[in-house]
Amino acid sequence: MNAETREKYLKLALLLFGIIFLFIYPLGLVWPAGWVWHGGEGSYYLQMICGVYFVLGVMLIKAAKNPSEHESLITFTIWSSIVHAVIMAYHGIADGNEMGHMIGDVPALLLVAGVLWYCSPRGDAEAQTA
Repeated sequence: MNAETREKYLKLALLLFGIIFLFIYPLGLVWPAGWVWHGGEGSYYLQMICGVYFVLGVMLIKAAKNPSEHESLITFTIWSSIVHAVIMAYHGIADGNEMGHMIGDVPALLLVAGVLWYCSPRGDAEAQTA
């Protein structure tokens, strides 16, 4: 994939994931077993995580306009999604009551990380061969 096409897909991915992150709270209401931890929608945890992801969603939407100016945000989103997914997977497996996350937010975060990584610029070596 050439750099122009990669950037086009990166912009689209940033916009879509940003919009999805704005709706973490409604996702938790629709399917709590796959999106909500520690006792449901009234918990302080859910409010905090929704607040963080809402702000990240807004920032990703902003970054979609010019991804090259927001490389550190994109890198943060990739790595924090991987770390978050690994921690959730561990706890989802360890606590049988949280297994719904193994088909909910765990794969969703790995998808975010994978798509953003795949669409991110590859550096000089690939640009020279493209």
